[in-house]
Parts: sequence; C-alpha cells; structure tokens
Amino acid sequence: MHTLLQHDLDHLPEILKQACDTALAHLSALPERPVCAPEEHQHLKLGDDRLPETGVGAQLAIAQFWQDYAQGFSASAGPRYFAFVTGGATPAALAADWLVSAIDQNTQLHFDSVASAIELATISQLKQLLGLPESQCGSFVSGATMANFVSMAIARQWLGQQRGVDVAQQGLHALGPIRVISAAAHSSSVKALSMLGIGRDALVNVATLPNSEAIDPQALEQALIESDGLPTLVLASAGTVNTVAFDNLPALLALRERFGFWLHVDAAFGGVAAASSLYAPLLEGWQQADSITVDAHKWLNVPYDSAVQFTAGQHLALQVQVFQNHSAYLEPPSVRPDNYLHLTPENSRRFRALPVWMALKAYGRDGIAEIIDRNVTLAKKLASQLEHTPGFKLLAPVLLNVVCFALDSADGTPGEVAKRNQFLKLLDKAGVVRCTATTLADKPGIRAALVNWMTEEVDIDLALQSMIECRNAV
Repeated sequence: MHTLLQHDLDHLPEILKQACDTALAHLSALPERPVCAPEEHQHLKLGDDRLPETGVGAQLAIAQFWQDYAQGFSASAGPRYFAFVTGGATPAALAADWLVSAIDQNTQLHFDSVASAIELATISQLKQLLGLPESQCGSFVSGATMANFVSMAIARQWLGQQRGVDVAQQGLHALGPIRVISAAAHSSSVKALSMLGIGRDALVNVATLPNSEAIDPQALEQALIESDGLPTLVLASAGTVNTVAFDNLPALLALRERFGFWLHVDAAFGGVAAASSLYAPLLEGWQQADSITVDAHKWLNVPYDSAVQFTAGQHLALQVQVFQNHSAYLEPPSVRPDNYLHLTPENSRRFRALPVWMALKAYGRDGIAEIIDRNVTLAKKLASQLEHTPGFKLLAPVLLNVVCFALDSADGTPGEVAKRNQFLKLLDKAGVVRCTATTLADKPGIRAALVNWMTEEVDIDLALQSMIECRNAV
C-alpha cells in the first residue's frame, strides 16, 4: 500500500474528527456567514488546477482546502438563503448523509445489502406523509430534472404503447411527433424534452387563469381538441417557480378521461405541502396522476442530490421497459418496485434514501409539517412588510412560501431592470439575505423562497432591514 494511504488508514479517526470539526465550525457560523460568497473568493488559488505528482495526505489536504476556500462558500444551508429553493440539511439528514458516504452502498437489488429495502420503506413512508396511494411506486434520483426526465420517458413509452409502438426498443421515430402541453413548465422539464428526443419545440404553452400561473382548463381543452389525436403529455404544476401556483388537478383529470393523455405533476417543492393539514388541499387529485416529481433537497431539508420520481403502479412495467439493463453479472429485469437498477437511468446509485429515512424517523410527520407551516407564515410576514414599505411592491399574492416582489413601479423599462439588478448586487454584497431575479407578467421581479428548517422570525426582520438599506442605496 502507498505510504500516504497507509498513513491515512492508520490515522482515520483523526481525519474524520478533523472533517467533523471543520463542518461544525462552518455550520456554527452560518447565521453570520455571507449568503453570497464575496466575488474575490470565488476563484481558485494559483496552481490548484494542476495535478500534484506527490500528495500531502488527507489531514493536510483538508486543512489547505479549508484555509484556501472557506470564504468562497455561501451560506446556502442557512436561514436567510432565499435564492434557489435550498432547504439545507436537518441534523438527522446531515448525519445520515455522512453515513451514506461511509458505508458506500450501490443501491440496486442485488441481495448483498439492506439498502434497497430501506429505500422501499422510505418511499412507503413518503407516500404516507404526502397522502399518496400505496399503489404508487417511487424511486430516488438526483433531483427534479432527473425525476421529470424519468417520468416523461415513461410517458413516452406509454404513448407509444397506446399506438402499438415500443419506443424503448424501436426508437422515437417509430412513434412520430409528441405534443407536450403546459402553462408554466419548469425549465428542467423543457431540458428533459431535449434529452428524450421529443424536442423543446414540442411544448405548447396554453393560456393561464387570470392573474395566475395556473393552467386555464378551457384553454387546455381547446389545445387538446386542436391536437387532432397526437400523442399528448400534459405537464401540470403543483407549485410554480414564481408564485407557487397549483393547477386545478381535478379539472385536468376530467379532461384526461376525455382525451387520454399522460398527466405528469411537477410538484418539486410544492408537493411536500401535502404533509401539512393546512395546505394538503392544494394537491387535491394528485393521487391519480400518472407520474409525480417531488424534490427531497428542497422542503424535506436533506442535502443536495435527492429527489423522488413517483409512478402510478399500473405503469411500473413500462418503467422497466424503458430503464431495464441486461448484463450477466447484474440482477435481471423484473417488474417489482424495488428493483432500482431497472427503474432509473443510473446503474450505480448512491444510497440517497437514507437521509430522508433518517429525517422522517427523527422528526416524524409533525416535524415536517411544522417546517412547512412556519415557512409559509414567515413568507406571508415578509410579503406584508414589503407591501407596507416604500420602494417595494408585491407582484403576486403569497400563495405558499415564495414572495415575488419588485422595486417601485417595475414597469419593465431598461431603467427599472437595471435598478432591480443593482439592488440584487448590493443585497449579495451585504451578505445578509439572498434572493434571485425573475420576471412575472413581463415585469422585472425579485423572488424570495423560504424552505429552510432554521428560518425564524428574526431572520425575516434581518432580511427586511438589509433589503431596505440596499433599496435606499440604489
């Protein structure tokens, strides 16, 4: 064994303690750490892109890494990071994620590990948490992009089956064009259309309800009539990016009965609202969807690289048709909900289920629901304060946990866009709260998304104070 490898093996306890101490120092400083790393610290040190011929060992490598780059990381796991929908990681989920790396399981069904059984149990608990039927099948994937991809790949197979075509075997050309209809499809779904060979141009955007991002069912009906029998996939939203609008799923299900399309519900973070008795009614009908996307690294507050793709049980055989993998040394394809090798794009799969399993065991339904209810309450408080603060205006009512607001008139002129961009630049530099730019109804907006388990009322006060200071400085 190489001398450095042998040294690190002999000193493994010290190395892990060093990593733990480094992580704890980072976490303890999260409330004070800038939510956006200073620009000057977002670059590599000179020479760090070159491969070393001789290593320095784990302890020195960890020390050098943290000394050189600690200031280059944002407080994205902290309570005032409202930019991307990043939940951070609860203590149980973080500890589980460390264990995932330590035990290093490849979660397939190959009978040398309990990992696939734990994943299946985690899926079952999630269905109980979210009010989904036991007949739904689920698999962990890396994020909403891959969950949407998997769902749409199964939809593609189903649309082919209705016309006597095995798309997975024969190719998409054997089926021909597919029409995809939505009103506010997430960019990850559009990306999936490209990866699946369906094409971005297949997407038809129908009208929304007045002053909403939700699909107008009448507009959808007309688009379905005009589809003239084309294989059709409808992408519904259960929580849009800007306003967390929910499509009227019962109305869409009624149209599915008439027109026979595949209904996919993108509920990346809005779906977790079903864990709260207050907000579960927003998802009425999603139990009957053909496929569903739910992100775990958003409102379930587990580390990044975790989402769940749900498929209605009657479509499981189609999922295996799409993702089956044949090799002499691997478990052969079979239609069962825990044969994960044949249910997702990956052959090698990280044990993503464990952080969710651990979080549910640690905090239960009550703990998850409390995070949701608190985040929504705080989002509404922030919106109310912004609405009554000169220089700000709401662009939409707060429907759940996202505040979409703007500066002044937000009339879409170049001057207003530049003012908004300058405000966000100052906000990032101040480092107290981070938001992102967006556009709503052609107006330059600002988006604050609250999903972190640590966010409290004091964070809203600090965020608003920084916003006011930066607004006055524009």
